[in-house]
Amino acid sequence: LDEVKKYLPERSSIAHKGCFGHVLVVGGDRGMAGAVRLAGEAAIRTGAGLATVATRGEHIMAVSGMRPELMCYGINSGVDLAPLLARASVVVVGPGLGRSAWSLDLWQTVINDTKPKVVDADGLNWLAENSGYSDNWILTPHPGEAARLLGCDTVTIQQDRFKAVRALQQKYGGVCVLKGAGTLVADADKIYICTAGNPGMASGGMGDVLSGIIGALLAQGLNLTEAARLGVMLHSHAADLAAERFGARALLASDLFHTLWN
Repeated sequence: LDEVKKYLPERSSIAHKGCFGHVLVVGGDRGMAGAVRLAGEAAIRTGAGLATVATRGEHIMAVSGMRPELMCYGINSGVDLAPLLARASVVVVGPGLGRSAWSLDLWQTVINDTKPKVVDADGLNWLAENSGYSDNWILTPHPGEAARLLGCDTVTIQQDRFKAVRALQQKYGGVCVLKGAGTLVADADKIYICTAGNPGMASGGMGDVLSGIIGALLAQGLNLTEAARLGVMLHSHAADLAAERFGARALLASDLFHTLWN
């Protein structure tokens, strides 16, 4: 993993947590605490100095109780979210966000903020309905979400994935990660393909882990393209190592935490 050494050099012996960014994960509507927990843990496992989760109040114990390194706040509205946004350096919005009025309020608050962000899951579904363009975000759709963003169907996306990821980047700006077998990363100039990964990654939570990984890399100073490319590579490589250890059929998203830096 030579690129890891290139973009994440050895840390100074006098470094502190403030040197490595603060990731805010926004999501986790009712029944989906696991999504924000996975994204938050992925962020700190990838080296973010701090990670905060903004979610439903009833999820605080599920998030912080099992992973005390994560700060967790119960949020009722976008107004409640504003102080957390002010302290963060990067925002990950979408894991378990849901489709409620609460979800839309939080999504709108995040989208109107100028910080770099990673938009995933229902964050993308809200984007498909409300449109928008930014040069300061990374979008991480799977083919179904990509189809909604482009107003077509999944078959069309899969027939020409290179055309689809280019269309997504041109329509929405920033960097687009089209997930799937041979994940593609597109910025305004190039398209990159990831050759790692395995069918065991076709399970719930894998995308949440990826969004947290990418968010942490942004927080540590990588630019959008670097964070997306390195994040996809780290995620897929960890999944391949975990599949060797646990078996692809039994692979869980949280298994990647054991192999992320191997």
